[in-house]
Amino acid sequence: MRKENSMDMTTGAILPKLLKLSLPLMLSSVLQLLFNAADIIVVGNFASDNSLAAVGSTAALINLMTNLFLGLSTGANVLASHYLGAGDDERVSKTVHTSIYLSIISGLILTAAGCIFADDLLSLMQTPSNVLGLSALYLRIYFIGMTAMLIYNLGSSILRAKGDTKRPLRYLTFSGVINVILNLIFVILFKMDVAGVALATVISQCISAFLIIRCLMRETDAFRFEFKKLRLDRTTAGKMLKIGVPAGFQGVVFSLSNVVIQSSVNSFGDIVMAGSAAAASIEGFVWVSMNAFSQGALTFTSQNIGAGKYSRVNRIAVISCACAAAAGLVLGNLAYFFGAPLLSIYDPRPDVIQAGLVRMSLVCVFYCTCGLMDCIVGSIRGMEYAVTPTIVSLLGACGLRILWIFTGFQLEQFHTEFWLFMSYPASWVITFIAHLICFFFMRRKLPKSDIPHEIEGD
Repeated sequence: MRKENSMDMTTGAILPKLLKLSLPLMLSSVLQLLFNAADIIVVGNFASDNSLAAVGSTAALINLMTNLFLGLSTGANVLASHYLGAGDDERVSKTVHTSIYLSIISGLILTAAGCIFADDLLSLMQTPSNVLGLSALYLRIYFIGMTAMLIYNLGSSILRAKGDTKRPLRYLTFSGVINVILNLIFVILFKMDVAGVALATVISQCISAFLIIRCLMRETDAFRFEFKKLRLDRTTAGKMLKIGVPAGFQGVVFSLSNVVIQSSVNSFGDIVMAGSAAAASIEGFVWVSMNAFSQGALTFTSQNIGAGKYSRVNRIAVISCACAAAAGLVLGNLAYFFGAPLLSIYDPRPDVIQAGLVRMSLVCVFYCTCGLMDCIVGSIRGMEYAVTPTIVSLLGACGLRILWIFTGFQLEQFHTEFWLFMSYPASWVITFIAHLICFFFMRRKLPKSDIPHEIEGD
């Protein structure tokens, strides 16, 4: 295994290695959001009046439909990390090829579902009639690139299992620059509106998928991908689905609650829709910065469990939570402090900026609690417990949000944007406490000292 593209996470100080893994991953995610933000900025400034609201109204739905399948990347990462820590090259190879196989099948399913049910799903979300046509067009073109997106995400998660986050960063940077250039050409030059933005995204996703596959084909260790080995290993797929489906289902449940919130946002009209879409784009930069440490916690915990280094589990959880909380506290408050000029980049209208600031005052300022919650979930999944965090999230964050929307929020005095977005920080705090209790309970089931032994979760 080439040292420059791998990392031993089972020995040495945790913080330097966690930063070495997480910072490129953070930068990758930030760049990805920058390129996505370029879509919104180009649409907001150069497309038709309703285009920004149309693109923004699809975000929650896209997340809802893709999160279940993106959960497979969590399963791939946990398995590859575990087998790498245990020194099982054969199972690492099976994980690589099964992951790519599943990404292809899942992508085709998503493409079909997105294209067939676009109008019906958007109507269920109470998308205003004046933006429904543009939203449906954007959604259909966007979902054509689902297979490529899943290949890149699963391929990146496999490389992350051995500590390689730098090469996916380079691939994403290249494809993202292409995306921005195509955005400008399609929207400004060819006047393609939302169709041009979606097409540029699809092309860039195909480029990133090609680069990640080429990277895996050039590996010289157990992570090497070969087309002749591309098949579904049932045992590996079963374990991957056991971990990935609950993780994906948790993402679906979170997205479902966000869809319900988006439907409520839509009820306030296109000004609030545009402000919320712009604010959500800015908030995303804070979230991915924190989530990089959650992914680090998952990968570090998985590799150490595979190697039987149980004594490091608690330290990994504490250090990753501290890093995520620090990132959320600093970046979230900076985002809100500079909220007005940042929002004006997306849409210069004062009423849109004010609507965005209402959301940011609640989400960005308290985002550190979301980072803590995610890191504890990463540690729990790294211990190969997949079902429990999903149930906690279902009953905690998502259940509370949906309950609030259909109860207190319906009262006239609480039917405002402020009380709508207050459901986010309130649910994060409660769910973090519940996850923390689960972590301590599950940690007690593991040996305290280092014993080379494989663990099976729930």
